[in-house]
Amino acid sequence: PSLTMGSVDAATIKPEHIAKPPEKKEAPKKKKAVAQGAASEEVEEFKKPPLAAMLNSFDFESVAREVMEPQAWGYYSSGGDDEITLRDNHLAFQRITMRPRILVNVRDIDMSTKILGTPAALPLYFTATALAKLAHQDGEVAIVKAAKKAGVPYMLPTLSSYTLDEMLAARAPDQVVFSQLYVNPERSRSEEYVKKLEAAGVKALFVTVDAPQLGRREKDMRNKFTQQGSDVQDGDEDEGEVDRSQGATRAISSYIDPGLCWDDVPWLQSITKMPVLLKGVQCGEDAVAAYKAGLKGCVLSNHGGRQLDTCRPGIEVLPEVMAALKEAGCKKEDFTVFVDGGIRRGADIFKAVALGAQACGVGRPVLYSLASYGQNGIVRMVHMLQDELQMVMRLAGTPNTASITENHVITTNLADHIVPLPTDNLTAKTYQALSPAAKL
Repeated sequence: PSLTMGSVDAATIKPEHIAKPPEKKEAPKKKKAVAQGAASEEVEEFKKPPLAAMLNSFDFESVAREVMEPQAWGYYSSGGDDEITLRDNHLAFQRITMRPRILVNVRDIDMSTKILGTPAALPLYFTATALAKLAHQDGEVAIVKAAKKAGVPYMLPTLSSYTLDEMLAARAPDQVVFSQLYVNPERSRSEEYVKKLEAAGVKALFVTVDAPQLGRREKDMRNKFTQQGSDVQDGDEDEGEVDRSQGATRAISSYIDPGLCWDDVPWLQSITKMPVLLKGVQCGEDAVAAYKAGLKGCVLSNHGGRQLDTCRPGIEVLPEVMAALKEAGCKKEDFTVFVDGGIRRGADIFKAVALGAQACGVGRPVLYSLASYGQNGIVRMVHMLQDELQMVMRLAGTPNTASITENHVITTNLADHIVPLPTDNLTAKTYQALSPAAKL
């Protein structure tokens, strides 16, 4: 230090040589005070955190709630009636406890698998969700591209914001996609749609069977739907057959045929060479009926808790279905079982695979991460699930997906809904409770 001491020529001092005091950070702007009886409280204006701050799927949901339009949030977040099933879909995974094994060589963890013969980075796919433009202007096109980057398949929705051609054009040259189908009362429309899918190289067809009528989703019903509807309903809009008075659900319901039944299965099989699976199976008997009808698999799903309230989560139905199929003489390679609904953690994926599912479908986490941060948000959400699954597999003593078995989990309390659980704070602080009309 003594070598640097001496007189300073002020003429040589430049502005950058002068130390400046640290800039004061502006305090978050305050919104208007909200009166509550005699008292009032100030609410901080929302400031979106950086993508790097997202550590779990609930983080994306909390951001999405702040940035989405009320109509869009009401449609995506709503469940049927009292939303019991909506909430239990995730809580059911917490009724399954882990049974880890020790001293297994888990230096290298391989999460990769095949979903209907398609390689995937982990046992996960993006399930079909309607009207993705409500989340982000890039909608389903962004989801197609994110699925490729994340290394998982995407199930294209029938009631999409973008056209089928636009979704298919967004694929990378070697990208595999599946498709979901709502059967229309005018069967020729559905047949034409399926032929188009097959000609474009779509690898599997998932027929939704849990929605002969769309459920009462009251958060959605309180909004008049004014946004862009689904592409396949353009003609119905022109003819005045789309009711926009009670939310997005009511607006898209006119497309779906409530008369679809088991007698239509041979017709579905006759119009395509794609594997046909049923999406929305909720008991062992129906899974066995699908197997005996020659279908290639099913998704155990309650439509994200948006249809019949108080029905069981797909993960709860899974042991019953696997036992019924085994009793019917079904082999895993002949009939594939998937689960969706409530998957929010890597541990949830582990538990579903352990109980017999080939993979899990996620819907809302895709939409919420898309709404919050676009395509990059979706990719980060999947990478977080991968990180969690890798940790769970290592701690459970399972170096690859084939080594995950029912012996790694305990399901004693899965069907017992009175088992007390610790409070799930992430769910409690992101779930928006229903409100009666007088309190809106």
